[in-house]
Amino acid sequence: MTTVDDLIALVRTYNPRANEKLIRDAWAFAETMHQGQMRQSGEPYFTHPVAVARILAEQQMDDATIVTALLHDTIEDTKASYSEIEERFGHEIAELVDGVTKLTNLQLNSKETKQAENFRKLFMATSRDLRVTLVKLADRLHNMRTIKSMRPEKQAQKARETMDIYAPLAGRMGMQWMREELEDMAFRVLNPEARNSIIRRFITLQRETGDVIQKITADMRLELDKAGLEAEVFGRAKKPYSIWRKMQEKDQGFSRLSDIYGFRIITRNEADCYRVLGTIHQRWRAVPGRFKDYISQPKSNGYRSIHTTVSGRDGKRVEVQIRTREMHEVAEAGVAAHWSYRDGERVVNRFAVDPVRWIAQVTERFDEDHDHEEFLEAVKLEMYQDQVFCFTPKGDVIKLPRGATPIDFAYAIHTRIGSACVGAKVDGLRVPLWTRLKNGQSIEIITAEGQTPQATWIDIAVTGRAKTAIRRSLREEDRERFIKLGAELARVAFENVGKKATDKALRTAAKALVIEDVDELLARLGSAELTAREIVRVIYPDLAQKAGDEIDEGRAVVGLGPDQRHRRAPCCQPVPGERIVGITFRGQGVVVHAIDCPALVDYEEQPERWVDLRWQEGMHRAVNSVTLDVTISNDAGVLGRICTLIGEQSANISDLQFTDRKPDYYRLLIDVDLRDAEHLHRVMTALEAESSVSSISRHRDPKRSIMTASGV
Repeated sequence: MTTVDDLIALVRTYNPRANEKLIRDAWAFAETMHQGQMRQSGEPYFTHPVAVARILAEQQMDDATIVTALLHDTIEDTKASYSEIEERFGHEIAELVDGVTKLTNLQLNSKETKQAENFRKLFMATSRDLRVTLVKLADRLHNMRTIKSMRPEKQAQKARETMDIYAPLAGRMGMQWMREELEDMAFRVLNPEARNSIIRRFITLQRETGDVIQKITADMRLELDKAGLEAEVFGRAKKPYSIWRKMQEKDQGFSRLSDIYGFRIITRNEADCYRVLGTIHQRWRAVPGRFKDYISQPKSNGYRSIHTTVSGRDGKRVEVQIRTREMHEVAEAGVAAHWSYRDGERVVNRFAVDPVRWIAQVTERFDEDHDHEEFLEAVKLEMYQDQVFCFTPKGDVIKLPRGATPIDFAYAIHTRIGSACVGAKVDGLRVPLWTRLKNGQSIEIITAEGQTPQATWIDIAVTGRAKTAIRRSLREEDRERFIKLGAELARVAFENVGKKATDKALRTAAKALVIEDVDELLARLGSAELTAREIVRVIYPDLAQKAGDEIDEGRAVVGLGPDQRHRRAPCCQPVPGERIVGITFRGQGVVVHAIDCPALVDYEEQPERWVDLRWQEGMHRAVNSVTLDVTISNDAGVLGRICTLIGEQSANISDLQFTDRKPDYYRLLIDVDLRDAEHLHRVMTALEAESSVSSISRHRDPKRSIMTASGV
């Protein structure tokens, strides 16, 4: 095990002025707090925070981060408190330890919606102090290195969590080495057979061809020496998971997979990078479409390098990365470069970019009112996608994820441009909005006044920014539509009792129902969260009571026993005026079906359960919900007219659900509260006469039967 002297010696190799007393005090405090605690491997628990501190020391982190690593589990797993940490080690370290504790408590392995909420919190915490996330990543790295001591189900859970969250997060922070190690360790747990298969293929390949890496490295060094270029050359085989992912993406077997070897050439300066590129391309044939210049167009996390793939020895494809020493340090350390020391001084690397800016850009677009799943979707898109670089007509560069469309490009410029987009030109040619953009293309967005985002754009857009803006606009548009619809439903409902839906009446109803304003009242009414009957009843209870002469639901059916209760079957939704039959269920009463309901076939062999029923004669209340399957044209105002027609027939919409959305039509299910079969006929006739309705039918679903023969 690493001793405190070993850790201090390691820290002093890059920071001779490290605070030895602070590190020793933290070591002693954490060791005392964890006394008697054991890991599942049987080792003392304190070996874990020591290992985390060592990982961060190897990244040349500052004293506060090293001390936080030693203390990171004390608040969570021991009797130590925040105030005690603050008193002993200062406010900065106490905040860092508390931040790591909160991240640990997020339970990121929970279900998607919960995970989305936790992902938001993770990024919010990260934006306050990035070192919190660095400690958490090192903590996860050591846990994955020692995962074999966990139960199999716990291993699988941790591996999935690592693959989904921590590995891509490490990559987005620029710590590619950590991402690759985390992915490979998770891969070993989640798919050991695939990983072992790839390793066996590698061993066979090496036996057949010898040490290809050493041979190609020697070839490259020879060519660089001939050209008088001073540079270091390193080669390696790619990690098993990286190879597996390529096999899945390209749907190829191992034998057909190319560029499974990678080489890095480290030069003295930027100009030499391009000279080396020329030398490599003169000696080996470049593979078309496999060149990327991240020096002239750096990634948003500061990564700079030239990537090219060439056909090397024996025709094998190899990937070559060319960069300077400074670029290499950023590529290896990523965000940790901001906190690293050398010879006692903070290292200043001109290529390092603070990822806090990126995290802030992500988090500032999502306030607490927005959908957590949208946030998770946007963050994952930001983290997982490679980038393409496109140009505005003025020559400005816009960075987008691979697969982005002109809609993403438009929203990347400005939300107003995106919302008003009606078309696009790529390199001067008009293209559909679903066109996938490529590197180097010049994009011109065509806008029109009055244009608003379309629902179909959600499926076309790729970036989280575009998707969020589109959804926000659609929500606002839906709200306006629901308000208009609610106003019409309220008008009809009030007229039915001889009153008018004045602003004062609606304000009174909103106040009585504890709703903030009239617009919100009408929006809820239009979206079926409230019924018009409820609004009328709260203002005019006496008028609403006049419906008492109607037959209520409790005595609507004739033929039941004295104590028998009944309910309408949701599969056929019978209404007064239709022939009905009942099926008894022990302890559940009688379920009323229409005589032609297909679900009755299940009870043909059980005649003792059948009950002869009929509807009570007279005026029934409009409480019988019937689902209508309606297809309407996708034009402005159509949905409002449909709902108005239903309201004019004295029927109430209790629910509305879109089942299919196409550019030219919508299909939806509308639940309407009706009196009887005649009332149903009037509503359907009124809708069928509307020119914007292409089809209407009664929706019956046998799968919705609330009880089956097995429920006896």
